[in-house]
Formats: sequence, C-alpha cells, structure tokens
Amino acid sequence: MKTLLLNPPSFEKFDGGAGARWPARREIASYWYPVWLAYPAGLIKESRLLDAPPHGVSPEETVRIAMDFDFLVLFTSKVGFENDVKLAETIKDLKPSIKIAFVGPPVTIKPEEALNASPAIDFVARREFDYTVTEFAQGKSLEEIDGVSFRKNGAIVHNPDRPLLQDLDSLPFISEIYRRDLDPTKYNIPFLKHPYLSFYTARGCPARCIYCLWPQTFTGHPWRTRSNENVVAEVKRALEIFPEVKEIFFDDDTWAWGKARVLDLCGYLKKLKFTWSCNSRVHADYEMLKAMKEAGCRLLVVGFESGVQEVLDNMKKGITIEQSLTFMKNCKELGITVHGDFMIGLPGETKETIRRTLEFAQKLDPETIQVSVAHPFPGTEFYKYLEENGYLTDDDMVDELGHQLPNFEYPWLNRQEIVDAVEYFYGKYYFRPKVIYRIVRRAIFDADDRKRLYKEACDYLSLRARRKKFSGGHVFEKQA
Repeated sequence: MKTLLLNPPSFEKFDGGAGARWPARREIASYWYPVWLAYPAGLIKESRLLDAPPHGVSPEETVRIAMDFDFLVLFTSKVGFENDVKLAETIKDLKPSIKIAFVGPPVTIKPEEALNASPAIDFVARREFDYTVTEFAQGKSLEEIDGVSFRKNGAIVHNPDRPLLQDLDSLPFISEIYRRDLDPTKYNIPFLKHPYLSFYTARGCPARCIYCLWPQTFTGHPWRTRSNENVVAEVKRALEIFPEVKEIFFDDDTWAWGKARVLDLCGYLKKLKFTWSCNSRVHADYEMLKAMKEAGCRLLVVGFESGVQEVLDNMKKGITIEQSLTFMKNCKELGITVHGDFMIGLPGETKETIRRTLEFAQKLDPETIQVSVAHPFPGTEFYKYLEENGYLTDDDMVDELGHQLPNFEYPWLNRQEIVDAVEYFYGKYYFRPKVIYRIVRRAIFDADDRKRLYKEACDYLSLRARRKKFSGGHVFEKQA
C-alpha cells in the first residue's frame, strides 16, 4: 500500500511526538526529527514521511497530500489527540477508502478509548510499531498482526502485544529517509549546532523515573543496542549524504549507560573526527566523559531535574546531589558543554524546594537550561500518584497554542504558582552577568548564532508575556 507516515500539524510550531518525549510547543521554536516514523518509512517500499510542523505544512495542505495515499500512519500525542482526530476525519470524509492507523503513547495506553473517539481510526498500533504498520502495508490482515487493536463485528479486538524489537541492526538507516523526505535546515534545537541530524543507537531506558513517558508507555525499560559497527556505518553514511550538517545528536534516552559500550563505541567514533552530542545521566564517570570528549562529543543534555534529594528520591531519579556536582565538575574540566534540564512540580515540590533547585542550578552553572512543568502523562507512575491523591485537575495540559500548562496542583502549590515558578527560574538563572556575557559573546563571534539568538529571544519574550498573564504576574516572585 502506498503509505504516508505523518507527524501531524496538531498546533502551529508544535513538536508533537514522533521524536519528542515531551510533546508541547517550546518556549523557543524547536523541532526534533520524527525518528519513530522514519523507520517504517524505510521499511515500506512506497512511502513518504511528512513532518508537517517544522516544514510549515498546514492541516489543509496535509489533507491534500494524504489524498495520494492508501494508508496513513499518524503519530499522535496526548495533547494533540483531539486535533489529530479532526484531521483524520477530514481525510476520511474526502477519501473513505484510505486506511488510518494511530500510533504513539496515548493510543498504546488507551487503545479502546482511541478507537471509540472516531470511526475514522481503523486501527491502533501499540508500542513500537516499525513492523506492525509495515506488515499491514504489505498486505497482512489485522487478525494476523501482533500489537494492533481494531474493530471487528461491533467489538474491539486487542491482538497480543508485539515483543520489543531486539535486533536493532535489522532496521534501515533512517538518515536515508531524512535525505529523501526532510529538509535538515528546518530542524532547530537552540543548544545544538545548526543544522543538526539525530537518530538512535539504542532503545529503552533502564532508569525508573516516574515522569518519563517513553519507557513507561512506549519503548519499555529493557535496554537494547545497535552494534557498534552498525552505528558507525550510519554515521559514515550520514556524514556522506549530509555535508551541510554540523552536528549529529544521538537521541537515545540515555546514551552513556553501559560503561564498556561507551568506551568501545568511542574508540570507533574517534576515528571519524566529527562533532556529536547526546543525552546523558550524571552517573557517567570521568573515564567515560574523557573518552567521549576525545571521540568528538561537544555537548551533553542532562536531566538534573531538582536540587533537593528528597524530590529526586520521590521521582525515582536514581541519582544524588553529589553525583550531579561531580559530573558537572568533570564536564567543565574536560571542556564538555552541558544543557541542564529541570522540572517544576514533581512529588514533594514546594516553593522552598523550587528556590533550592534554582540555587543548585546556579551552582552547577550549565551553559543553557530548560525548565519544564512536570507533565503527568497517562500510563506513567507520576500520573497514577496525582490521580490517587486527588491532585489532578480537569484543565488541559496545554493552552490553545500548544504551550505547557499544569493539569494538576497541590494544596500548597497551585497552577498559577507552578507556571510563574518556571518564569521565575528562567529569569533568575539567565539574567546574571556571567550568563549574559556568555550569550553576548556568542552573538558577537558567530553570525549564525546572532540571528538565532535574536529570533529565540523574540519567541521567549512572547511566551513569557502569555505566562505572566496566566499566572497573574509574578505570583511566585512576590512570595519569594
């Protein structure tokens, strides 16, 4: 079947799901590659990967494109689901013969609810769907395919789960699909060099963080890796077909997990002499970090999350404050840049823990930070905790433009205070002389950075104004 793999235009400038673990419109317009859709796009002979948001493809244009296909695979998200259903219904109305499958975490967790939402959805492919949708496109009936939920004779049928894919080397090189269907200049992550490229070297994450969406709902916790030879072969191919790319980002949940693998793989990567970055946890020791730096690693994305040990323990992060401090010291000594992630609103969070986390972030002093509202996605332990304790509200997880909003609050920390705490955190962190100097220095010496920084500043100030309007303005800061 001629197949369209779609990351839909749920909201304008919305990084919705096919590569984003945290589906929302960012403070600064940024997009991850639609990695999950790229694999079946490489497996299905007659296919096209359409990543609508970064390419500025409107819902109307998406519908027009879909008319040329027999099968549509749509990667949906919790926050974009309603808009995605409307899009699917429009496509189905105009072309009743097209088959539509929804994939992604929300439909994996609640497949029956997804199918009941609209007759336009023919079936749901649960969890990893690489071969699930490929088998359907190649002509298998739904009754024969593991990992699907569908309607039959007025009832909903859930076929047995498809086992997690173990042989990752069997998958195609998705860099080939990127070259065929995507424009790398459309993908911008503020802390990565532009243009960049990203793909995975492994799947799954053994960590047990209660908030993390993918391991709990989609990929599972078992850690499965590609062979070092396979990773190196794709890196070589990507560098060959994307000469304009300035950096490769290894987007594994946590790249620096197994020390033996890290050291061995770095031995291979070092010979290629290219710039790369990845996600890391603070358990990576000096020897690992040194090997990574020598192999071309420029930047690490690190989830510090909180500066309070009790909150870290509540979220089952599996790290200590001391580990974070040692990790950051090692990175600075080795010259590895760090982008630090922090979250507001996890169990045990109070106004005082937020202040302490800000102080901790300033002490760590990563080059850049991201501060997020802790979203409770269905299927996660965090969601269950809030539900059982009556802390969930009936509010949406995003505003009408797709920006994050909390759909929970505590008796001691309400929604307005959570939102304003995010802005309080950003303001206190970035409006420091040493950080301002870093930003101005980048703008002076790098023309490309200068243009990006100006655009990013405009995006952020616009969102900041919206958040202040929502919170009533400086609620948290006045109390601080």
